[in-house]
Amino acid sequence: MYSAPSDLQADILYEDNHLIAVNKRPGDIVQGDKSGDVALLDVVREYIRVKYNKPGEAYAGLIHRLDRPVSGVVLFARTSKSLARMNKLIRERSIEKTYWAITQQLPDPPLDRLQHWMVKDEAKNKSFVIRSSRPGAKEAILDYRLLGVGERYAFVEVLLHSGRHHQIRVQLSHIGCPIKGDLKYGAERSNPDGSLSLHARSLKFIHPVHQNEMHIIAPPPEDRLWKAFSEIASQGGPA
Repeated sequence: MYSAPSDLQADILYEDNHLIAVNKRPGDIVQGDKSGDVALLDVVREYIRVKYNKPGEAYAGLIHRLDRPVSGVVLFARTSKSLARMNKLIRERSIEKTYWAITQQLPDPPLDRLQHWMVKDEAKNKSFVIRSSRPGAKEAILDYRLLGVGERYAFVEVLLHSGRHHQIRVQLSHIGCPIKGDLKYGAERSNPDGSLSLHARSLKFIHPVHQNEMHIIAPPPEDRLWKAFSEIASQGGPA
């Protein structure tokens, strides 16, 4: 949790008059919920208000979300015009979203596209893969590749093509590769801090105002496994 708006500075990945990107810590909520915990959206608004001496509440629009136990880049709009344009990019699937995941098993094959129909159980806050389309089902598509193998875990990179509820968690679990720490979808044990070993690594898109290509990259949490993953990724993954 952030104790003051200035605490956010260390986690800001990019900032201009139109957008602000933050490297979300695992455990933080992006938007307010029934827990009543401080939301990252509110912290961003207060950060903008204080930094730019805004009268009243500062504007920050939520462009997308991450699950609470997940870390990585979250993008906010600083104007309603930027929010509308970014929402259009999302609808057109023109934002490239890359994730890193630490899984309990090696995916087989090491490189593949997963394409499933998924349904969400609202009461259980859980999603499931089903065999074929039915009312309420949504198509979920992602590409993955195995980047490397540690002593007990696999390091997987995911390119997300659709934004379904718990999509990466569900689809990797469905092929026998639950994400480390994800008890809800088949992991053997939780992580000590309650996080999932899933990290929103980067966003690539065309800036809604400047029209230049943006590539925002978020460093993973600082622990032994993520450090090993980063070293493997920097070497280009397996040959």
